[in-house]
Amino acid sequence: MNQIQNIFRIIDLFSLRVRLTIGIAAVSALGLGSFATWTSWKMQQFLINNYKINIQQIAQRLPYHVEIYTNIIPSENRLQKAINNLSSPHTFLWVKSPKNQILAQSNNLNKLPKENASQLIYLTEMSREPLVKQMGKSYFVLCGSTLTLQDKVVGTLFVVQDVTDEQSMFLVIVQSLGIGSIVTITTISVAIAFYIKRSLQPLRQLSQMTEVISLADLGQAQIYLDNAPSEVRELAQTFNMMLTRLSQSWEQERQFVSNVSHELRTPLTIVHGYLQSVLRRQNNLTEIQQEALATAAAEAERTIRLLQDLLDLARADSGYLHFRLERCMLNDLITEVVVMAKIYSDRQITIESTNQLIEVKADYSRLKQVLVNLIDNAFKYSDPETSVTVKFHQQADQAIIQVCDQGYGIPLQHQARIFERFYRLDEARTSSTGGCGLGLSIVKTLVEGMDGNVTVRSRLGEGSIFTITLPAYLSSPIQ
Repeated sequence: MNQIQNIFRIIDLFSLRVRLTIGIAAVSALGLGSFATWTSWKMQQFLINNYKINIQQIAQRLPYHVEIYTNIIPSENRLQKAINNLSSPHTFLWVKSPKNQILAQSNNLNKLPKENASQLIYLTEMSREPLVKQMGKSYFVLCGSTLTLQDKVVGTLFVVQDVTDEQSMFLVIVQSLGIGSIVTITTISVAIAFYIKRSLQPLRQLSQMTEVISLADLGQAQIYLDNAPSEVRELAQTFNMMLTRLSQSWEQERQFVSNVSHELRTPLTIVHGYLQSVLRRQNNLTEIQQEALATAAAEAERTIRLLQDLLDLARADSGYLHFRLERCMLNDLITEVVVMAKIYSDRQITIESTNQLIEVKADYSRLKQVLVNLIDNAFKYSDPETSVTVKFHQQADQAIIQVCDQGYGIPLQHQARIFERFYRLDEARTSSTGGCGLGLSIVKTLVEGMDGNVTVRSRLGEGSIFTITLPAYLSSPIQ
């Protein structure tokens, strides 16, 4: 049972290949089956017609033979003599009187098996049209007619021909024809399956080519299928045109985001500066005015950060986001970030590390930005009374950094998408915390730009752990 289930898993019953194979095999089976059935029926009709003609001729010749012996043999022996002349090893004749008494019969009738001979002799009437009858393992063609001599009805003539050998041979032929049809259908189906598989190979190649196309190489991606059928080549050309349009659309969108972010950042920075300047000279402002200006300044600052994130992402997409990779002391960098986080927040944050100095190959300012984003994310999505922990250690040539919180957690079905741009797990909660769905996307872009990777592991109600892996140099213990 398990093997059958595994086969069904491997074979896609809804694939074009399986459908075409089943369809053509079904048509082949129907055609060959119909031909084999028709051939068998015609052969049976041919054999039976020959038997019928032979028996009818015997029934017609018997009165003539009796007339020949009229002047030669006494009347009581004429009928028997004529029957003996017309009998053969496989042909049996007998005549019954109207009172169902046997007047004459073939001498070879006793050579039949007793059961068959008894069944035949005790027949009281027989069809005028020859028919095939099975008795045990034997087959007979039966025919009957009224025997008239000198315009006087003598009785009923029974003519039987044993066709067991011919019928057995016919059944063997039919069986062989059936087996041959099955073998032929199987062979055709296998050949068709391989042919269809080969014919659909260009479509599979087209699927594989399109599957590996990423956003980074959208503009350069081209699909070429030289030896494919014309329909598949047309499909490939359509794909190429679609990829070109997608690339142009994506480039226009990216350029638009970059231009808008760049144009808006400068005036917003100026506005934010004026707001801060006014707030510093707030002696002449009412409390309501101070609150309104503080809110405006906070929103301006948040918008500036959003525009900066958009600019960074646009530069990364265009390949213009440059990294200054150098040897960085991870211990000092993390300590600096944690001290800064403690100054600007009243949250509890701790560091856990092994007793070793860890040097990583990274961009100092970019890595600092990554850690600030992750710590800020941990602050936003955990209760104020809980602590945030930053752990780091080294495994071989890799440095492992973990930012752990005791927050709300992330559902499993969302964990694979939280690094996507503008993806928000909870729209209401994100809006209340001031998030825009770009922070973790920036983290992923910056970490991957430094030849590292970032993952998340989380459980609802228990918190989340963001893990960063970066290339590291051989470490030494702290003296």
